Amino acid sequence: MSLNSLAAIPPYVFYELDARRNRQRAAGKSLIDVGIGSPDGPIPDVVIDAMQRTAADRALSGYPYFRAHPAYTAAVAAYLDTRFGVTVDPVAEVLALAGSKEGIAELILSHTNPGDVVLVPEVYYPVYARATLLAGAVPVFVPLLADGRLDLDAVAPADVVRARVLIVNYPGNPTTSTITLDDFASLVSYAEQHQLLLISDLAYSELSFDGYRVPSVLQVPGASRVAVEMHTCSKSFNMAGVRIAFVAGKREAIAQLDAYRSNIGYGVSTMAQMAGAAAFTHHESIVPPIVAEYRARRDALVSAMQAGGWDVHAPKATMYLWLPVPAGYDDWGWVDALLDGPGVVVTPGIAFGEAGRGRFRVSLVQPARVLTKAAAAITVIAAAMASS
Repeated sequence: MSLNSLAAIPPYVFYELDARRNRQRAAGKSLIDVGIGSPDGPIPDVVIDAMQRTAADRALSGYPYFRAHPAYTAAVAAYLDTRFGVTVDPVAEVLALAGSKEGIAELILSHTNPGDVVLVPEVYYPVYARATLLAGAVPVFVPLLADGRLDLDAVAPADVVRARVLIVNYPGNPTTSTITLDDFASLVSYAEQHQLLLISDLAYSELSFDGYRVPSVLQVPGASRVAVEMHTCSKSFNMAGVRIAFVAGKREAIAQLDAYRSNIGYGVSTMAQMAGAAAFTHHESIVPPIVAEYRARRDALVSAMQAGGWDVHAPKATMYLWLPVPAGYDDWGWVDALLDGPGVVVTPGIAFGEAGRGRFRVSLVQPARVLTKAAAAITVIAAAMASS
């Protein structure tokens, strides 16, 4: 990375949103914050117990394992088997990460050279494009079809030839889009055809509703020849502050990422790994009440928005609603109208790329009654503009 590549990165929208939020708070304003997707639920007791035991174990007070603690990779392998029917080699096909955002960035940095292309969904989690720019590579934004799938046929052949990595995110943040296992199979075939590393960002693997079960790309036969998948404890287990995740799949990509990471760090906190091991081991008991709470919040918010005249449909997965900015506002104008008026914090769609312009994201990170209040406030401001 050079200073030139760092300078090529535009200002981070979330920093600007945070600054505007902080100015309101400094002025004494009470806010309903549904902007950042940071879970507000408690860390599960079984996870806290694991962290406390690890902190008290003097034998674990030294540096962590470079790749991962064996107990962590064993728990990960068992989780992938139980949850998805996927078999992985816990030694060669799993690597511990201090959060999936870090892992995605390091995969891009370790697998691209200046001038290479990374294929990124046109509405995307910011690190996909930012890490690409840091590597001196070129993000090429792939259009989304109406159902949320990637329109890979729209990518110029010259860009495909230079591409080294394809990133997908289903269920999608912020779009909430979902796909099927057959869709994943098509993505694997495309990656094989064009010799790409397929990175599946599965940050919302457990946050699904109404009978929908999120699939893993690694369920596709032969996927581990071209694909790796990122899993994190942040959302599904209320553990965003613990910073523990993993990547699994193509062993050559895992080895290359490990070689990169070993030059800049010294593994992932053992305490975080033991917390993650507890979460994955007990996922069948931890996840249902968390999902039930998000479902109740989703239903309350959707109902309140529909009652206010919004054309909103309940997403099958994630912890968000992805909504159109009302007529008469641009992205930041809408954010400011909600901040200056009722004190509701939302995320502007431009945070997720130019194709996100004209939309905004609401996160289900408040109790149902607070989300209902936020929906009423949002509706009032939108109606005021419509009648002016």
